[in-house]
Amino acid sequence: MRSGRGAQSGAGRADAERRGLWLPPCFLEACLAGTMNVPELRSRLSQAGQAHLLQFWPELEEAQQMELYAELEAMNFEELHVFFQKATAESSQAQRDGMDARMEPVPREVLGSATRDQDQLQAWENEGLFQISQNKVAVLLLAGGQGTRLGVAYPKGMYDVGLPSHKTLFQIQAERILKLQQLAEKYHGNKCIIPWYIMTSGRTMESTEEFFAKHKYFGLRKENVIFFQQGMLPAMTFDGKIILEEKHKVSMAPDGNGGLYRALAAQNIVQDMERRGVGCVHVYCVDNILVRVADPRFIGFCVRKGADCGAKVVEKTNPTEPVGVVCRVDGVYQVVEYSEIALATAQKRGPDGRLQFSAGNIANHFFTVPFLRDVVKVHEPRLLHHVAQKKIPCVGPQGQRVKPDKPNGIKMEKFVFDIFQFARKFVVYEVLREDEFSPLKNADSQNGKDNPTTARHALMSLHHCWVLNAGGHFIDENGSRLPAIPRSAANGKSESITAGVNYNLKDANDVPIQCEISPLISYAGEGIESYVAGREFHAPLIIDEDGVHELVKNGL
Repeated sequence: MRSGRGAQSGAGRADAERRGLWLPPCFLEACLAGTMNVPELRSRLSQAGQAHLLQFWPELEEAQQMELYAELEAMNFEELHVFFQKATAESSQAQRDGMDARMEPVPREVLGSATRDQDQLQAWENEGLFQISQNKVAVLLLAGGQGTRLGVAYPKGMYDVGLPSHKTLFQIQAERILKLQQLAEKYHGNKCIIPWYIMTSGRTMESTEEFFAKHKYFGLRKENVIFFQQGMLPAMTFDGKIILEEKHKVSMAPDGNGGLYRALAAQNIVQDMERRGVGCVHVYCVDNILVRVADPRFIGFCVRKGADCGAKVVEKTNPTEPVGVVCRVDGVYQVVEYSEIALATAQKRGPDGRLQFSAGNIANHFFTVPFLRDVVKVHEPRLLHHVAQKKIPCVGPQGQRVKPDKPNGIKMEKFVFDIFQFARKFVVYEVLREDEFSPLKNADSQNGKDNPTTARHALMSLHHCWVLNAGGHFIDENGSRLPAIPRSAANGKSESITAGVNYNLKDANDVPIQCEISPLISYAGEGIESYVAGREFHAPLIIDEDGVHELVKNGL
């Protein structure tokens, strides 16, 4: 399978792009000219054991035949067979191998911590801002997913979680980039650019580009927002047969966020980074509303440690939290899924009472550009696909649509963290969950976790803390001050923000004070004293480039 965008036209191109296929122009031209070599295609399919893909050919309209022909001609069936064989063999081996005896926790010498290394935070931040000021830092957003679990058909980055400003995830992240460029210029005197590489999929490319164009790239320069597309792979049955979604369409899915590396190679993204003089890249997923894009502390920590690869993590809340763990397996760094760890291992604690395997993966990584170049040129072919058993809508033997009630096939994907094993110097940076991690996965109607409400509350609780830490206070309708939020750390301080706190708002069931501070005003809580110090506010409170806004004015 080839990823990228071909020089196609009309409906064929549009559908190919939606489905993440790169169709060579000759295929489309042959279709349009009515010169499809169907016997040759049948022969290829028969040799690959995929002859069933043309079983409904006589029933298809001409346009549907053209679409299916082009889709199948673009597939490398021999490569797909190899992918399937290796992925299923690896999956079976992983189930047989006991992981626990081979696991080791992250050693302290490669671990940096926002709470345990407070004396180093300013130095790391200064280093990160310096790197940004020298145009050495880029960010890479993994944005191939649709908001299906959120109940919407558009990309997650376009989602509005219901903040007072109604900003989308894309806008919040863009404004954090803008603010960081300003901060780096302020401290180092150089105008600088943080290029933003955005990996989409066939399902999200067109709508994402249109959304950015509509909103004028949220103040960023168009040439510094670079879109590229990950590949797609067909879903397959447990015995390796490609699944038809409709009579004329193969069931396709993005090849996982680890498809990044193949896409980087196919679309010359690393070369673009090198042309711009970028030295390191911050890679993250779109759905974390609290993500500190190009976090200077994380960048500076990794640079000072001489790392070519780094992972930002949060401490697991409990042994059974369903999150992958960054650790060493047979001496090599990787992420082990929670389902692969026995309860006894997950419950192990060190002398300080912390979980030994506590480094929860949040898909937030640092890579040097030379490391990415090596991955793309040397290591990527060695990465194996992971197998995910899925309930895949399909076409039955008689052409009827089938919506299975149990897994009927697999999707193959690679993970972005699969390349940790190739790092010469790997480091881990631990941050506070309440400061930096609140993912958006589910609709509000689901299980109460990782949904628009929890994301919105997490951001407003964080901004409430920023106001308190900068000397502001909130009051109720009677003019009485509201109690503050107890925190284990805020802006590098380990003590609570204020004394005498008697309750907290960190629990998802609590309703936080409505407070939103624009990223254009503050990246991470800095610089808001002039807006709030010594002042009292009613909620909701919004602080943006137009000033301080309260829904209800003091005294009214």
